[in-house]
Amino acid sequence: MPETAAGEPAPIKAVPLRRPGRWVAAVVVLGLFGLFVYGAATNEAFSWDVYGRYLFDERITKAAWVTVQLTVLAMVLGVVLGVILAVMRLSPNPVLKTFSWVYLWIFRGTPVYVQLVFWGLFPSIYKSLDLGIPFVHQFVHIELQGIEAGFLFAIIGLGLNEAAYMAEIVRAGVNSVHEGQTEASTALGMSWSQTMRRTVLPQAMRVIIPPTGNELISMLKTTSLVSAVPFSLELYGRQRDIAGVNFEPIPLLLVAATWYLVITSVLMVGQYYLERYYSKGATRTLTARQLQALADAQGKPVVLGPATATPAADELPDTPGGERK
Repeated sequence: MPETAAGEPAPIKAVPLRRPGRWVAAVVVLGLFGLFVYGAATNEAFSWDVYGRYLFDERITKAAWVTVQLTVLAMVLGVVLGVILAVMRLSPNPVLKTFSWVYLWIFRGTPVYVQLVFWGLFPSIYKSLDLGIPFVHQFVHIELQGIEAGFLFAIIGLGLNEAAYMAEIVRAGVNSVHEGQTEASTALGMSWSQTMRRTVLPQAMRVIIPPTGNELISMLKTTSLVSAVPFSLELYGRQRDIAGVNFEPIPLLLVAATWYLVITSVLMVGQYYLERYYSKGATRTLTARQLQALADAQGKPVVLGPATATPAADELPDTPGGERK
């Protein structure tokens, strides 16, 4: 091995490995994509002038906002009920555990479209709704026959279906936390609620957040099925009504798809930052802020590189996550 004048080994001149297959694959993919874009741009069936005219139409933008409302409200209902069902599933009470299991069996075992159809027929199944003490006193009497509450029934149908999936997600997140964490919290004198709030849930969120974000995005697209209720003021239903008048279904479908993509992209960005927030402390690779805190604690200038990216365990600050408060 050649050596320098100081007797040290000479630096190795590394030559990157050539991979012509990657370049060939990239050229083929770009070529196919270019052909697709050219074909779509020159195909008169897409009616791009109609697409541009309706992309920001007031009816479409209002329908997009209704879709967002449906998504958020149904997801909130699903998360709240999902947490309750997960607690029931983890409960030692056999009645609560059985009820939770039956709920999950029914709502995960039947299509959401069928469930929405049933909710649309709810006023026909139950003519009226009475609230009060059974056989003693009636507080509220609601006539359901002929009631126009498609938006409400759509939220209930989507939320109850989503609760079955969120229950399993929350249960998996809680079970992912080692039981030693609970035992340590109990040894410190924490109550069950304090243990869940301060120890279990913060660690479980790292497992819960990614699938919950996926469920939120899936809920956004599932709102296109609420026409089964029936409710047609959301994005897909509105574009279908407009296309039924101007007989231009293809550009209107592209308009709806564009809005779905925009809203989904915003949700994906939020999911990314949530995942990054709750994954703090799960890796030994420190962020720039954590490295700066470590350098300040040791009185050394920070050097961003492989040598300081993963310091030894005995060099880390005492606080969790590698940051010194």
